Amino acid sequence: MDVSELTPAERRVWDAFPAGELVDLTPLDAAQADQWGPHRRVRASVLVALLTGAREPEPGQVPKLQLRGAYVTGALDLGHAQVQVPLTLTECVLAEPPRLYWAQLQSVHLMQCRLPGLVASGARVDGHLWLEGSVITGGLLLDGAHIGGILSLSGAQLTNPAEEALLADRLQVEANIYCDRGFRAEGEVRLPGARIGGQLIFRGATLRNADGPALYASRLDVAANVFCDEGFDAEGEIRLRGARVGGYLSLVGARLKHRGRALNADDLIVDIDVYCSDGFDCTGEASFAGAKIGGQLSFKGARLANPDGTALNVQRLTAEELLLRPAAPVEGVVDLSYARIALVRDDPATWASSLQLDGFAYEMLEPPLTAVERLEWIRRDKDGYQPQPYERLSVTYRTIGLDTDSRAVLLAKQRDRRATQPWHNRIFGYLQDVLVGYGYRPFRALAWLGALQVAGTVLFTIEKPGKLDPEHEPHFNAFFYTLDLLLPIGSLNQETVFAPAGIYQVAANVLVAAGLLLGLTVAAGASRALSRE
Repeated sequence: MDVSELTPAERRVWDAFPAGELVDLTPLDAAQADQWGPHRRVRASVLVALLTGAREPEPGQVPKLQLRGAYVTGALDLGHAQVQVPLTLTECVLAEPPRLYWAQLQSVHLMQCRLPGLVASGARVDGHLWLEGSVITGGLLLDGAHIGGILSLSGAQLTNPAEEALLADRLQVEANIYCDRGFRAEGEVRLPGARIGGQLIFRGATLRNADGPALYASRLDVAANVFCDEGFDAEGEIRLRGARVGGYLSLVGARLKHRGRALNADDLIVDIDVYCSDGFDCTGEASFAGAKIGGQLSFKGARLANPDGTALNVQRLTAEELLLRPAAPVEGVVDLSYARIALVRDDPATWASSLQLDGFAYEMLEPPLTAVERLEWIRRDKDGYQPQPYERLSVTYRTIGLDTDSRAVLLAKQRDRRATQPWHNRIFGYLQDVLVGYGYRPFRALAWLGALQVAGTVLFTIEKPGKLDPEHEPHFNAFFYTLDLLLPIGSLNQETVFAPAGIYQVAANVLVAAGLLLGLTVAAGASRALSRE
């Protein structure tokens, strides 16, 4: 670099570099801040020369390149370079996208700058990459990059509509990523396969990519927490499929909107909790199918709406707790099929009008409600009658000691099943229901036994059966004879001695058959009661 060819502005930068002094080219008159005359122009080639060793450091000094308020002409091309000094540009305008691909850098601060793009694919930054408050058009490329400290995009504006505003596939950041404090992206933000050693923070961010993913972060790996809250607003799909979060995921108060799936968190793994709560508003499907959550998945105070399809999909979800108490009834289907959840907290006032419950496994429901109320919940299944939801609910009631409700659910299961059968099976079903309540109403069976006992006693008092052995003269008792017919086991020495004829023989046979059916029902009920004791 020929020092004699440097402009006055460039010479200031050249002279300040060895001591790491800041060169401020911002006019003293604020009215001239947007004017970029020759006195503020610096060639990118001068900066590249300094960063790559064109000037030796002075003993006892720490060289740095610090520049404010400059217009940088030409391309800041550091591709494959090894840069041993920090670079800080503040409130600068760069005429061409900086090229940092596969470079090895100390720390890079491009704060409140305007850039027509930035290419840093495969770059390695040992310190921080700070792009706070910068406006970047044409795309920010960080795919395959490695950052040893923080990546800060706080307040940055990324604009590349219909394409990638941020391309950061396989990015590795050892500390936190900040996309907060007014961060805005027009175009897709891509983080698939990225690894973050700290937290990922999108607090208050705005993402816009209506025709595709607003945030594509499949297989993202975050060691700590993810914050997409405090005014986070996304138009376009938020895709976290197969991602892993070592802490908790917060979508508190977030607003998501996309036709089809607004939130795709299928197969997501979160070590602690997921909060889609307190003002969370999702227009489009929110899906956690196959996700594994170590703690709670909360929709407390949320709004979920996808009227023409599934609003919430948690099929095959595994979680300790599901808090499904939104601010208003869910608009659309809630798919709970084959989910496995220890505790479900919900509210009848906000149940979805349509559910899918087949295979849904849970241990406790809060509030448990009565069987009548919970049966209304089960009967909202859009697939119609399925036996498993009834069985699961019955087990839950029995576990907490509500045996009457448990039997009521099983009886309702038989009745609802009956409605799906052919007419001839339904007739037999009605008969079982009236007589014994499908075996779940033992006192009804006992009442029928009592009625038959009275009827038989009257009948055989009027018409005494004939003796089977004329030479034997036993004493006949109509009450005990009827009781002997009704008892399915044992003998009172009446049935073996007397035998009615004609129509009375038919009546006796009916009593024997009824006694067998009703007696077994009573015995089953007594057995259940004794087993509980």
